[in-house]
Amino acid sequence: MSILLLGKDGQVGWQLQRSLAPHGKVVACGRAECDLADPDQIRAVVRAARPAVIVNATAYTAVDKAESEPDLAHRINAEAPAVLAEEALRLDALLVHYSTDYVYDGRKASAYVESDPTAPQSVYGHTKLAGEDAIRAAGGKSLIFRTSWVFGARGNNFVKTILRLARERDSLGVVDDQVGSPTPAALIATVSGIALAMTRCGQRLEKGENRLYHLAASNPVSWHAFATTILQLAEQTPGFVLRLKPDAIRAITTPEYPTPATRPANSQLDCSRLESDFGLQMPDWRPYLARMLQLLALKQNGY
Repeated sequence: MSILLLGKDGQVGWQLQRSLAPHGKVVACGRAECDLADPDQIRAVVRAARPAVIVNATAYTAVDKAESEPDLAHRINAEAPAVLAEEALRLDALLVHYSTDYVYDGRKASAYVESDPTAPQSVYGHTKLAGEDAIRAAGGKSLIFRTSWVFGARGNNFVKTILRLARERDSLGVVDDQVGSPTPAALIATVSGIALAMTRCGQRLEKGENRLYHLAASNPVSWHAFATTILQLAEQTPGFVLRLKPDAIRAITTPEYPTPATRPANSQLDCSRLESDFGLQMPDWRPYLARMLQLLALKQNGY
């Protein structure tokens, strides 16, 4: 069985290359092989591979930049999934796609469930929701995973930003009134592999069935608490030399750190449906962070 993976060089895509391997022959593409801003190239790649499963792990993720590049964000986050869904339907293939907590407005007091109303507050959120809608409208088989605050040793993310700033600064202000679940890319890839195995790569899905799941680690925190934990664990990891101490991170409010794109104040995702359907329990993100820091320390010291 052939699996077409798009976005092989991203945080999640890099991990997916390993988690998908037991399920079939993986044809992994990066931007050089398939530019998701080019619909014709997407169709050509899919038709050449003729996969039984298409996994779309790529997206326009520059949240603030999307406010000034809405057309490009829409092409990659909305139009590209639509093309993939159409091609998947033509092949009777399963499409696996990843979405975001940014489809919600963040005003709910508790964790969001999949049936809650969506109300994106940014271009990024609007385009990601449009991608979801396009996949459902195509009428093929699909699994959509909404996730949040993704981090991993590969690619750019909040963890790496904090570590960079910690080498440069003695103090730092981080927003404390936005809450969500930091989610390891490795966890997303592992759960994706389990979902494929338990659905027999989509064969157990009814024709045209779309399943939507929330996929996030347990133990939601604020960005400030996340940043503090990063530095606390980095201090315990041999190899890091940082100027910034955990207690030098100041808690600030969202208005004190204005950004072009509005972020949800509450990004907590209820994963009960995922846990029930696949017999899982979402783990704490902190052991994954500790392992990531170990890998980064080894890398920066030449190992």
